[in-house]
Amino acid sequence: MIELHDSLSGQRQPLETLEPGHVRLYVCGVTAYDYCHLGHARVMIVFDMFVRYLRAMGWRVTYVRNVTDIDDKIINRANETGDTPDAIAARFTQAMREDEAALGLTAPTAEPTATGHVAQIIAMIERLIENGAAYASDNGDVYYDVSTFENYGALSGRRMADLRAGARIAVNEAKTDPLDFVLWKAAKPDEPSWDSPWGQGRPGWHIECSAMSTHCLGASFDIHGGGLDLQFPHHENEIAQSEAATGQRYVTTWMHNGFVTVDDEKMSKSLGNFLTIRDVLARYDAETVRYFVLATHYRSPLAYNADAMDAATSALSRLYTALRDVAPVDGANAAADAFETRFTDAMADDLNTPAAIAVLFEMARECQRLKGEDAQAAGAISARLAGLASRIGLLEQLPQAFLQGQAGDDGLSADTIEAMLAQRRQARADKDFARADEIRDELTGQGIVLEDGPQGTLWRRG
Repeated sequence: MIELHDSLSGQRQPLETLEPGHVRLYVCGVTAYDYCHLGHARVMIVFDMFVRYLRAMGWRVTYVRNVTDIDDKIINRANETGDTPDAIAARFTQAMREDEAALGLTAPTAEPTATGHVAQIIAMIERLIENGAAYASDNGDVYYDVSTFENYGALSGRRMADLRAGARIAVNEAKTDPLDFVLWKAAKPDEPSWDSPWGQGRPGWHIECSAMSTHCLGASFDIHGGGLDLQFPHHENEIAQSEAATGQRYVTTWMHNGFVTVDDEKMSKSLGNFLTIRDVLARYDAETVRYFVLATHYRSPLAYNADAMDAATSALSRLYTALRDVAPVDGANAAADAFETRFTDAMADDLNTPAAIAVLFEMARECQRLKGEDAQAAGAISARLAGLASRIGLLEQLPQAFLQGQAGDDGLSADTIEAMLAQRRQARADKDFARADEIRDELTGQGIVLEDGPQGTLWRRG
């Protein structure tokens, strides 16, 4: 039984779905005004891992992740560049999909957009007004009345009195309480707008996810996920408006992944440490990025730095080295079964991927030990190692392909390395051991690790 930490209750709870065997999952996606950054990568990888694991364990999963394609940020970027908001949203939605493909992620079951669900958004706002939870202002804006929702603040652990103490109403806002938030924004000149009962306008950010999630998954569904930065006010507002509109509990379990820091500082454009997914993939293999994310528990802060990424590369290399030169053997094996039980227990403990990965390393060490003693047992362990790792999206490359990798801008190509190894073999045949050592030292200095064995010399990037 998988147990998950629920952000709303603050407690662990078993994964019990509204429909037996079927997980309905909604994750907040990107606002399409810029390239996806490392924080987006963490959300994408964490929930991709979750979906893969659930499916590997026999669950049916409907995975919905939205795209916000109309928003102030998109309009502002369009004004800066001279493009239309539609063009900005289309460009960066396509860029997001390219980044997902580069990371090797599974596509969501559905990927709704805000502009594709304006009718559902308007209908939900109308229900909120009818239910007395929202009001239309004289200027064409529509606001949610936070005072009508008794449990507002429960998700983030905030009290309404404390929130109200520091809140203010801006000069251009027509709301009656500083905590009220906008559901529909009256149209401004030269901005995208739609017809509505309140005049031309466009959706507010928070209402989009409520309308899209309930349209795709129903008034109540199993899990809602996203980054910790969305817990307040976005997810708090989602709960209030969704439950006021439907009269039902919105979500059974809330999952939030932790923040990402870069060199011990929170990632920020103002600090100059803002890293896009493309920045990171230009330096590291996509599986290295995935390993780096999963080696930290999803709810903990994730610290990005060069040392951590180099450690991730080395760790994956050790796992792939264990799989190299051993023929996998499927079937029952008591030791492999015991490892699988421990791996599954770790994942059942709120997706404890660090503990699950630790089991993979134990399996790798056992596989290495058995290689020279019992090929059958080594093959059984290696097959199970690869199978368990695949459940969370790891070790899906051919070992030698990962170990030899791609040369960086200043690295040696595979052809160059093979040519130098041929020179080394000739030097050794000629008993010119000084020259052979020189070649080995040169390769080592370029980060190439040589492993001499009975079958010849294998190499990998260190």
